[in-house]
Amino acid sequence: MTEQPATIAGVGPGPAGRPGEARGRATPASGEGADRPAAAGGPRPASPPGESAASAPRPGRGSAARAGSGARGGSGRARGPGAPSPLAAELPVARVAVDTPLTHLDRPFDYLVPADLAAAAVPGSRVRVRFAGRQVDGFVLERRAVSEHPGRLAPLERSVSPEPVLSDSIARLARAVADRYAGTLADVLRLAVPPRHGRTESAPSPPEESPSRPATAAGVSEEASPPPEAAATTSEPVAPRPEVAAAPESTQPSVPTPVRMTPGAAPSAPADGAAHDGRPAEWARYPAGPSMLAALAAGRSPRAVWWAPPGPAWPAMIATAVGATVRSGRGAVVVVPDHRDVDRVEAALVEVIGRETTVALRADLGPSRRYRAFLAASRGQARVVVGTRSAVFAPVADLGLLVVWDDGDELHAEPLAPYPHTRDVAMLRARQDGCALLIGGFCPTTEAEALVRSGWAHPLVLPLPEVRALAPRVEATGSDHEYARDPAARAARLPSLAVRTARQALAAGAPVLVQVPRRGYQPSLACADCRRPARCRHCQGPLGRSSGAGVLSCQWCGRPVPAAPGALGAAPAPEPRAPEPRAVAAAGGAAGVAVWRCLSCSSPRLRASVTGDRRTAEELGRAFPDVPVRTSGRDGVLAAVPAEPALVISTPGAEPVAVGGYGAVLLLDGWALLGRPDLRAAETTLRRWAAAAALARPAPRGGRVIVSADAGLPVVQALVRWDPATFAAREADERAELGFPPATRMATVEGSAAAVAELLAVTRLPEGADLLGPVPLPPAPRARAAATPGGGPASVGGPGAGEGGEIERLLIRVPRERGAALAAALHEARGVLGARRSTAGLRVQLDPLVIG
Repeated sequence: MTEQPATIAGVGPGPAGRPGEARGRATPASGEGADRPAAAGGPRPASPPGESAASAPRPGRGSAARAGSGARGGSGRARGPGAPSPLAAELPVARVAVDTPLTHLDRPFDYLVPADLAAAAVPGSRVRVRFAGRQVDGFVLERRAVSEHPGRLAPLERSVSPEPVLSDSIARLARAVADRYAGTLADVLRLAVPPRHGRTESAPSPPEESPSRPATAAGVSEEASPPPEAAATTSEPVAPRPEVAAAPESTQPSVPTPVRMTPGAAPSAPADGAAHDGRPAEWARYPAGPSMLAALAAGRSPRAVWWAPPGPAWPAMIATAVGATVRSGRGAVVVVPDHRDVDRVEAALVEVIGRETTVALRADLGPSRRYRAFLAASRGQARVVVGTRSAVFAPVADLGLLVVWDDGDELHAEPLAPYPHTRDVAMLRARQDGCALLIGGFCPTTEAEALVRSGWAHPLVLPLPEVRALAPRVEATGSDHEYARDPAARAARLPSLAVRTARQALAAGAPVLVQVPRRGYQPSLACADCRRPARCRHCQGPLGRSSGAGVLSCQWCGRPVPAAPGALGAAPAPEPRAPEPRAVAAAGGAAGVAVWRCLSCSSPRLRASVTGDRRTAEELGRAFPDVPVRTSGRDGVLAAVPAEPALVISTPGAEPVAVGGYGAVLLLDGWALLGRPDLRAAETTLRRWAAAAALARPAPRGGRVIVSADAGLPVVQALVRWDPATFAAREADERAELGFPPATRMATVEGSAAAVAELLAVTRLPEGADLLGPVPLPPAPRARAAATPGGGPASVGGPGAGEGGEIERLLIRVPRERGAALAAALHEARGVLGARRSTAGLRVQLDPLVIG
């Protein structure tokens, strides 16, 4: 196609669209012309693959009349009618990423830059453009001298702000993320760039204090070209296992050999593993720890999967690695699951490298503070950013290190389309920017294990003697020894071993942590006689209670059990008085009055099949009447507790840190975690147990952990030996034999039966694709899917899925090397359906965290 000078008015597309998935926001007006960009003149743009010509953007009349004099850059006023304004003298064409949810329009568009907007419409700035008959937001990706579109181009309507908030590096990363997850660029940019806060942006900025990078570290690092996927084979001598390693998805030139981390190699001072605050050097416990710090300090880019040591040292260890990177003149980004982890890591970073170059970037800061932190990184004032999952897109200049802590945490999975995972985004960015990558946690995932097996990353595992010095003593209540000593231990929720251990720790003046896998009071009940689960008569959800005096209600739909006299499954409503908890448990209703009858045996008695944290706190309060009881969960999360005798009841992920460590940690109801119908049930259970057990004191100081589970289970043995690396390797082997991730890539399609069938009919699946389903979803996952943020046509619950319609789920599985082809096929199919306006009720997700 011959390049045309940009001297005419209209709008034209940039390069052909790339794979992506739309999330419904700012949809064009319905009716004729809703899909077409306004002011298009000349030949019609080429349709995306599989799109009908009728659904492609249609050319319209010339728009020279609209290109009159208007607002200057950043004024916020729309351009009014009048004579055509002159174009910018230099680079008069702006390539714009338009904020549109339409998958078949997922590509940049070219616009003319009027002379009065030439200084404001810089690459990375926000603009407003005329698109689909109305003004929409967009980002200027680049300025060009000519356009490749032969038709007429429309001018930019106005400049929202001249602030370049989207760097070229982040724009390319967003495109790569959209391609990997079958998403649209607009959806990813919503996650990467926070909303503008005008007052914060116009406030004067402090002078830049970012250090300049030394000339010795200015070259391209040895890690500049990692493989395109999570675990591509390299020339590193670590032998991959083809049956479990994540193979590259496309043929690429061989990548450079990763930086070798030689055990025992001494780094140059002061990166010898010692933190600047003088605390013990935990990195020196690892054979390859000092050499990794030396590589970071020398400006190189090692990649590693880090099995963190038990105890509270991991924030200081991250700060030490970041400090070594900063001394090389480069920046760093640390991504953690929640705000409590942000606070801990930020405090460690400030202690090591100072407050001036460190900012925290998280969603709970509020619009102003969050945008101020973002601008500090974008303007180069902050060289180190720590935050939650969106911080992986932080625009840190000259990035040298990316750290992802606890990659198995559910909070790292983005709930908005296209549902990217922090770990995968970090790997894409490490490949693109040639920076170091450190994926760490007490129990990294099998996906992280796949990186080690392929040779793409190095393992950082603590030697066994060091583990014994730092880990607490772990015992299981389901051991043969305990059964011989306490025959009732099999049925007891709090066996004698757990009670004895808690009493000993409290007597020694230490707090005791009790982890309960479920929140609430009694989230699930069953008939006390026949043990049939108590179910809601409306949606068949589990019945439960929110308190000892609470009425029965459904945990899915929230409906209370009817109390009309004579109704099956109901009895007269009880008197509103506070009952004795034992009477409630025995009789199954408040004040001992039956409010429910079993549909199987007509018994009015109920028993708790699952006990929540509030009920556990109530029971332990009676067992230890003179000990204070604290709870940490949904109603309020504690950050820390003092070093004094107390019972701390917590749900997984909400465990507070105890000053000096817990004397004992009790892990209750292990069956509730291990019995979940989820591919990652065992992996998640070990991660949650290890996160709580790591808060206990070391065994030499009396720290003990009691896990309520069968001692013969592999996951329990991994905790007892504190050997999560071996467990991850075994888990990866089993998944490879069954054809599950990370050995394969998988996509889920959820929606009405008609929508799923229509998508499948237009999808050109890659060779070797395996279809599992579709199968109807049970009410609980369906309700969660309908409530999933992200909205619009990419989520279940839209037209065609409501009003009691059946929701189905289809799983598509392909070999890992064909994962990119699967993403492209799903994007193409979504584009076809979007052009037909038939995407409502569909939710497409690649590499879902939960496969159940």
